[in-house]
Amino acid sequence: MKSLPLFDLAVILAYLIGMVLVGFYFSRKTKNAEQFTKASGRIPGWAIGLSIYATFLSSNTFLGVPGKAFGSNWNAFVFSLSMPLAAYTASRFFVPFYRHTGEISAYTHLEHRFGPWARTYAVVCFLLTQLARMGSIFFGIALSLQALTGYSMELIMVVMGICIIIYTVLGGMEAVIWTEVVQAVIKTFGALLILYLIVAEMPGGTARIIEIGTQNNKFSLGSFSLDFTQSTFWVVLLYGFFINLNNFGMDQNYIQRYHTTSSAKEASKSIWLCVWLYLPASLLFFVIGSCLFAYYNLHPEWIEAIKYKVASERLPAQASAAEITNLMATLTPADYGDKVMPHFMVTKIPAGLVGLIVSAILSAAMSTISSGMNASATVFTEDIYKRYFNPNISAKGTLTLLHVATVVFGVLGLVAGIAMIGVKSILDIWWTLSGIFAAGMLGLFLLGIISRQTRNHEALMATLIGILVILWMTFSGNLPQEYHFLKNPLHTNMIIVVGTLTIFLIGLLLTKLRARSRKEAETAAVTPS
Repeated sequence: MKSLPLFDLAVILAYLIGMVLVGFYFSRKTKNAEQFTKASGRIPGWAIGLSIYATFLSSNTFLGVPGKAFGSNWNAFVFSLSMPLAAYTASRFFVPFYRHTGEISAYTHLEHRFGPWARTYAVVCFLLTQLARMGSIFFGIALSLQALTGYSMELIMVVMGICIIIYTVLGGMEAVIWTEVVQAVIKTFGALLILYLIVAEMPGGTARIIEIGTQNNKFSLGSFSLDFTQSTFWVVLLYGFFINLNNFGMDQNYIQRYHTTSSAKEASKSIWLCVWLYLPASLLFFVIGSCLFAYYNLHPEWIEAIKYKVASERLPAQASAAEITNLMATLTPADYGDKVMPHFMVTKIPAGLVGLIVSAILSAAMSTISSGMNASATVFTEDIYKRYFNPNISAKGTLTLLHVATVVFGVLGLVAGIAMIGVKSILDIWWTLSGIFAAGMLGLFLLGIISRQTRNHEALMATLIGILVILWMTFSGNLPQEYHFLKNPLHTNMIIVVGTLTIFLIGLLLTKLRARSRKEAETAAVTPS
């Protein structure tokens, strides 16, 4: 079992203890449910912006993006390029809307528009999205730390999960936000440090990296052809816009933060600060992936070591050397991209710096998981428990319920992470799951906001049709070969695009048909026989 130097362990331990102490510090201020969920509206906009940026910059970005760039190119960076348009839409329309309603839950207004079913459906989609997000992040951090420490991924997830649960439960939203401010700085510094170390180790430096990357098409943003069956530039751009629109407009993680500022203007500023921070930061991680590709291109013996580890993990323990060798021969860079940065950290980062980088990766994971736990607990309390079980729960009871729900969702996210052990790509699994769960609620939300004439039954019919389309697009690939004509021809990232548009456009169509039918009936009523 590999063990980290004592100094590195001390740095990591100090970071974890510091996060827990932050929770204890803010626990003195968190005396009621409003303080737990809104921080009493006393957080400055710049801190919210850093907090949202930290939530975006999760371990999926820290580990999954370099792995994606190593295995393919910069096609996934187009996701980040879609953020400004989504941010404009959110700051122009969504922030004023939520500040005007005053509702802490992002989904309460759906019940006002379409009835209890709409609110419940959106809540279920959100909670499933959060479990997928937390699970992928737990898995991502464990993947890296296992390579550094040799401890099992399950043990790493449990220890990290306990620390996150403690400071999130104790400190509430204020602890989440201020720890994320610190984590935003730590993880950005960690990424810059990794990039410096790779370039310093690279024979020929930056010029050699650019040369190898150019030769292997590593800087491409993808094909610009209008082909929606592959991950082209346009497919990722559309996916990114709809996902980011969902993040800024429907995700409780972000909506809850809009209420923690003193004004709608401050909330809008926080969105734009997040965008202008995340764009260069995400590019930084793609650069890291390309640098790693160039570095390992000069060291094929280390690639073989990584491939051997991946093949050994995928095969049963009793697999023969020949079986491992045969599987290694089939592996492509996309199969082991997520393993490369942990391998570099193990073999090339000097003692004393590993602890700092591990703390950065931990902060990338902890910020997103803690905000997800808090948001999930808030949604469960407001949209499920108070709505269906006890609307008159006392203030003290509400705070207790928030604490319990935070723990429960933290544990469920941990279980989801353990269940993901063995997936091929962190980024792929997260993009797929988030697209499936987010499509339905975003389409319904847009229908409720834009079409004021749409009624309950029309929204319900549109949502049911949309769900069927989402299920078909998701699972039709598993149909037998004789039913190949029924399979979804589009790329997986198009699920959220098609699902959202299906619900929105069908809702508009049904609304228009009702209005036309009513007009015809009125005309017939006044026409002489």
